[in-house]
Amino acid sequence: MKNVMRAAAFCAAVLSAGAALAAERYVLDASHSQVVFAYDHLGFSTTRGMFSGFSGEIMFDQEDPAASSVTVEMPVMSMFTGWEKRFGHFMSDDFFGASEGDMIRFVSTGIEVTGGATALITGDLTMNGVTKPVTLDAVLNKAGDHPQAGKPWAGFDATARLMRSDFDLGRFAPFVGDEVRIDISVEAMKAE
Repeated sequence: MKNVMRAAAFCAAVLSAGAALAAERYVLDASHSQVVFAYDHLGFSTTRGMFSGFSGEIMFDQEDPAASSVTVEMPVMSMFTGWEKRFGHFMSDDFFGASEGDMIRFVSTGIEVTGGATALITGDLTMNGVTKPVTLDAVLNKAGDHPQAGKPWAGFDATARLMRSDFDLGRFAPFVGDEVRIDISVEAMKAE
């Protein structure tokens, strides 16, 4: 029952009275959105890093939430590792070979609603010049009017696992873990 109530609250927040029967556009709040990644380092530790600097949008279809869509991108060089030499190594030809303007992009290809506030979002992830399908296990945290902005806002968390070797980033595997755990948290505001 709680999930049904959360779903109803989400729909009420996203769908304003008298709205057209079409998808409504929400844009990401870059200041409150990030991707945290974690991988095994030689069995000794779990090493973490973060990406930020998002841009993107969520299109919500009020008649068919499964027909909604998500498009997000972030600069490769927004990665934060907590250690300058590690960042430099990740940007080198051993991994990303990154330069200013290189982006990581996710474009949804399907959404399966799994509960009142949960969904599996499948999409194409393009990273390091390689595009592969990825599924995000997503949950709606909260939807409603933002107390400071005074307009509809929504927050989501999602998790995924991917193999870095699938994106030609597998240097030092299997000693440094090939599997990367992803934790995503985003906020989005209704577009004007």
